[in-house]
Amino acid sequence: MFTDLMEQVAKGFDALGAGVLVTGLLWSLALAIWTWRHGGGRRAYRALRETFGGVLLLSLEILVAADLIRTVAVAPTLANVAVLGLIVLIRTFLSFSLQVEIDGALPWRRAFTSGAAVAVRASRAARDDGRVAKDGGGNAA
Repeated sequence: MFTDLMEQVAKGFDALGAGVLVTGLLWSLALAIWTWRHGGGRRAYRALRETFGGVLLLSLEILVAADLIRTVAVAPTLANVAVLGLIVLIRTFLSFSLQVEIDGALPWRRAFTSGAAVAVRASRAARDDGRVAKDGGGNAA
């Protein structure tokens, strides 16, 4: 019974991770289109890249949690733990690479390094860039 419950919890995390990814993609595209209309193509590309990069980081963190629950609570065999270790290693490398690509700096040199913080920061930057462009380069309203 406990194993079945934990398998359902892990599936819930998998669904949440996929939902974050799809919702984040749609949000990133909408933000990029809005930024393109108000600030030009270069800003729109940057907004899309940074926002979706943050969404990817967040969804990777959620999917690692699902794998962790599945391995530890559902089937804690040595082989599954080894597979989990490999999955976490690969996803950690991907997260690290995405973070460096988005920020242009190593993660420990940045104050905000979580996927959610990156997405929020990119959304605010795109919104503020659009205001500056709309105001003609003056002070943001």
